[in-house]
Amino acid sequence: MRLRTDIFVSALLRRVFAKGDFAAVEAKGADEAGAVFIRQHFRDGLETLYGPAPQSVFDRETSGERLFERRLTREEPERVRELLERERKFDPDLWVVELEADDLGDIVPLVDERRNPL
Repeated sequence: MRLRTDIFVSALLRRVFAKGDFAAVEAKGADEAGAVFIRQHFRDGLETLYGPAPQSVFDRETSGERLFERRLTREEPERVRELLERERKFDPDLWVVELEADDLGDIVPLVDERRNPL
């Protein structure tokens, strides 16, 4: 069973604040099952966008977990906004969380790291 989105986002914000970084909800979606997109802001003005991993990467062990994949890496904010606008047309109930953190560490579970652990 997957954790409700509002609870997942709340826990995500707390983990970011605990590291001394900043986070905010840019767009609130459906409380129970909204998709979550994460905008990571860097000091140089560029952004990385993370989105939900495709269903094909889930198996029995990860079926209740939220996994993310990089959609854009260190791009101009306008490009990130354009992609999010396209996603909102497809799914108006999505969440967008903004993070100001240089390193996400273990805050955002990425598909790439699960497939190729260090």
